[in-house]
Amino acid sequence: MDPRIFSLVNEKKAPRQAIGAIGYRHEGGNFHGSLLHDFELLILVVCKDMTEGNMTIEHCMNEDMHYQLLYISRDDLQRWVVAGDNREIVQCFIHGEVIWDAEGELASLHTKITEFGEDMREQRKFKEFTKFLQMYLEAKRFAKEKDLMDAYYSVIQALKHYARIELIEQGILPESSVWEQMRPLNSVVYKLFDELTDGKETLEQRIELVLLASEFFVISKMSECCAPLLRILASRKETWSIQELVQLPQLYHVREELPMVLRKLVYRSLVKESAKGPTDGLGEGREIRYWT
Repeated sequence: MDPRIFSLVNEKKAPRQAIGAIGYRHEGGNFHGSLLHDFELLILVVCKDMTEGNMTIEHCMNEDMHYQLLYISRDDLQRWVVAGDNREIVQCFIHGEVIWDAEGELASLHTKITEFGEDMREQRKFKEFTKFLQMYLEAKRFAKEKDLMDAYYSVIQALKHYARIELIEQGILPESSVWEQMRPLNSVVYKLFDELTDGKETLEQRIELVLLASEFFVISKMSECCAPLLRILASRKETWSIQELVQLPQLYHVREELPMVLRKLVYRSLVKESAKGPTDGLGEGREIRYWT
């Protein structure tokens, strides 16, 4: 990297809670995406005690160089890897070059993320499965209503999440260009994508083919992909309410999809349900509780 870069950010200029900085400069045909639009360089300053979700952005110039400076939380970065959010920032972090790292904490974090360990893989796989299930169910509804263009869009999105699950199972961290990552693997999901987008059958027939394959995927993979949730449900003798589950930090990244996934697990007899009467003596409703 250009030696000038090392003078742009250093320990004296960075916030006290910063653990280090990584620079990403796009060259030739390398990934740069919208994050680097009209900028030559992105510098990520990673902070350890920064409030989560409180990313700060600065646009700067050094001589003839335009660069963008992002201050991000270490915890946010790890959460994005698990949830699949802010993929451009994660890619820049992974493929960038360390500018400074006073105590080696940044290098340790970089290694943890690039190695994409078992715990991260399992959490990310669960997240991708919940998103896959959501898009698959939407596609089924649109197909039933003969709304083929919306069904096509939803099934394309479902296949993307399916593809990311296959990459995760290979120990590969999914990036923005998921189909480019899938191409050399010659996998089932890539063949489904190719058939959907370039098949000779009618659009309705192609959608139906992918939906059938997706149904089989749901049946065969649900227990494995939902392992984090199933372990939590089995972790105590007491049953769980949906309110308790959505408030757990371990399930924060799937809180929006959790009610849908839970009901699907009940439908597939992987989770049991029981009803509990109101404790305050008011009302006739009975709360559903979940267990395994």
